[in-house]
Amino acid sequence: MWTSDGYNMPHLAQPAAGQAISGGQLVSYLKSALSTAPHNVLLFLQDKLSIDDFTMYGGVFGNKQDSVFLNVESALQTSSSPLMLPALDWSTADSVLELFQGELGIPAVHINPSTLKEIKLNTTQPSLLAVHLPYTAGAQSKELLLKNDEIIGKVLDLFKSQDVPYTAVYTGLKPSRVIEDTPVMAGSFVGRSLLQAPPSPSVKPPVVFNNTAGQPCILLWADTLLASFLGKEIDLGKDIFNGSTAPPDLTGSVCNDTLSRLVLNYQNVLDFQSLQLIFSMRKIFFPVSARNWTVMEQVVLEYDGQRAIFNASRGIYAPAEYSFHCQIVSSFQSPLLVPRNATDNATQWKLTFTDFQIQGFNVTGEMFSYASDCAGFFTPGIWMGLLTSLLMVLILTYGLHMIMQIHTMDRFDDPKGPAISVPLSE
Repeated sequence: MWTSDGYNMPHLAQPAAGQAISGGQLVSYLKSALSTAPHNVLLFLQDKLSIDDFTMYGGVFGNKQDSVFLNVESALQTSSSPLMLPALDWSTADSVLELFQGELGIPAVHINPSTLKEIKLNTTQPSLLAVHLPYTAGAQSKELLLKNDEIIGKVLDLFKSQDVPYTAVYTGLKPSRVIEDTPVMAGSFVGRSLLQAPPSPSVKPPVVFNNTAGQPCILLWADTLLASFLGKEIDLGKDIFNGSTAPPDLTGSVCNDTLSRLVLNYQNVLDFQSLQLIFSMRKIFFPVSARNWTVMEQVVLEYDGQRAIFNASRGIYAPAEYSFHCQIVSSFQSPLLVPRNATDNATQWKLTFTDFQIQGFNVTGEMFSYASDCAGFFTPGIWMGLLTSLLMVLILTYGLHMIMQIHTMDRFDDPKGPAISVPLSE
């Protein structure tokens, strides 16, 4: 919205970028603007228009000659107090003409651009002239916007030639670019993502076992719980950590101040009628560290009356206040799970737990405490970096030592004098 030269609109606060103006807000703007602006209103109604059209097709950074809004931009620059509203809500955009008619109290006169020369303006009475402008999305948008800008320029020149003050408004009946609304479902991911990549699934909650008081006392989470028996493999965590509504069967689990035992029960897996995966943890006080520690004593598989026992106390432990986490807990690759003896049924099994985390004591709510990770401080990468740095330091030291051993000549031959003789003993 802008006015002709020599006329001002009152200073109006610019709305925030991206704010959609409602009908009531637009009426408030019109009342304030028309209190001092001319009541000869030019309303340029385009089928579709968005602020993005000015960004895409307007001239910027010295490229004004490429702009399709030359006349509109020139009018805005010459106006002393233009007003730019970023967007109107759809219901308001459809009723812009009615709002102006109601505010001015006069009907609108629709102007055909082809009959501009025949129009005679009356400066003694207010007027509302509406000019309809087409819009087509696609490759022809730029050419059509350029033609619309030429029509706006001709109408403004007509008012200037007849010395009629005016208030001009350029708007659209609908937005030319619409951002699709995505329904927000409970638990769904909402946000922007790079290159419209599919949103990553949210992290599923851990397995929770409650004590007799109904309070959580054991937490377990893993990406996979792979178990392999004589070449047959199954992921025991597939139906637990995939967001299934059916809770896991934890029959046989127990927890108290010193012992926690989590039992996962399965039916008809790996040709067994029943299978139990058991994690046995105990709280032990170590005088050397003067604190309690959680130690995973055993990981047991019970299947059709048989047992496979893995000792885990050497690698799976953490302070009692913490949870234990390890990226890979395996029985065959850097094993943290070791068969109890060479004749145990555990030798027929292979277990691999990925992104494994468990807490058996001092559980508060359904969130893990700080995790004590199985990875040591000196990882293979750190060792490689240290050894490489040490090798480079040794090479540099050797090079400096060799440079310091270089001695310059302290005797020079004089061509006019006797030749220098160097004894072999020197």
